[in-house]
Amino acid sequence: MVTIGRLSETPCAGKTVLLRLDLNSPIDPSSLTILDDKRFREHVPTIQALRESKLVILTHQSRPGKKDFTTLEGHAEKLEQLIGRPVRYIDDIFGRCARESLRSLRPGDVIMLENVRFNAEENLTVKPEEAAKFHIVRNLASLGDLFVNDAFGTAHRSQPTMVGLPMVMRSVAGLLMEKEVLTLSRVFENAPRPVCIVLGGTKADDSIAVASHMLKHRIADQVIVTGVIANIFLSAGGYDIGSPSLALIHQLKYDKEIEIARNLLGRYPDRIVLPEWVAVRESGIRTEYPVTAIPQDVPILDLGMESVQALSDRIRNAGTVVFNGPAGVFEDADFATGTYELLKAASEAEFSIIGGGHTAAVVEKLGIEDDFSHISTGGGACIEFLTGKKLPAVAALERSKELFG
Repeated sequence: MVTIGRLSETPCAGKTVLLRLDLNSPIDPSSLTILDDKRFREHVPTIQALRESKLVILTHQSRPGKKDFTTLEGHAEKLEQLIGRPVRYIDDIFGRCARESLRSLRPGDVIMLENVRFNAEENLTVKPEEAAKFHIVRNLASLGDLFVNDAFGTAHRSQPTMVGLPMVMRSVAGLLMEKEVLTLSRVFENAPRPVCIVLGGTKADDSIAVASHMLKHRIADQVIVTGVIANIFLSAGGYDIGSPSLALIHQLKYDKEIEIARNLLGRYPDRIVLPEWVAVRESGIRTEYPVTAIPQDVPILDLGMESVQALSDRIRNAGTVVFNGPAGVFEDADFATGTYELLKAASEAEFSIIGGGHTAAVVEKLGIEDDFSHISTGGGACIEFLTGKKLPAVAALERSKELFG
């Protein structure tokens, strides 16, 4: 049971609130234009709930060494458009410029401090107790009365502003953070049965960790595997998946995952569902084969239609569906069918969760986002949460509630 302080239960009017957001977004490296404002939009309800406070926004963009590691001037402009009131960008994190800007703040005012990852300390992974001693944490904490963490997409990162600030000041979850934590927690506690987990894409280690946790603790009644995850399980099950697909597993350094998958298949043979048909490209066209006769010289690009139908039926019969990762190379129209059809089936479940990332983008493209119970804003954070691990930022909020009430 997660016990974190909630913004809805916390008086904020007139207070100086440090609000941690995750506005890390795709940016055109040449023009530095923000290409997608989805993460901005997800935080708007929390910002509006704090409209009577003096609001100081902390956030980041990318990390040192990346082409899109930049200042937040454009982020402030974008946020200003979305909330309909001024957002003043401050070219400073906790120095004199930042402090002077705070002195003139009135309730309703919003400022955005500079990219916190411009400070070297913020790029370190540290324990909360250690982070509490850092200059960035001590100096930022001195600026505000309350810390609100709404950055679920970064909640799996144990970085100073995420885990240190809750150690030194009263801290609560923002509306987005609260929604993510409570909704994802429901999967473990009282989700409608049967519970079906659909795992695809290329992030095999994380996905197989989710499968292992949910099977071991009888959270999932069935785990359906697709994409590279399915290839790993097929290989583990003794199927010859062809040289290109096996080479991709080696390239991604997932060889050890084959052995883990083999152990899971041995322990839970009736609860792990593998595709029986796959699609490849031969002579420029989509061609389908049973998994017992996959060609040696072409990569697997999608589920075969027989498996699309069979897996869709299983998904439709579930009470809860957690869907993470595409079923194939959905960017190619010829091999998007598996991903599209399985997602449409998942949208019919009583309780349905999308694990963020590419899958959320496909759902939005299909125009069925309103048919899902919840679409997570944090791919990495969501998948780590579903492995049963306590996210560092969530643990820090729980500790803060113990320390400060």
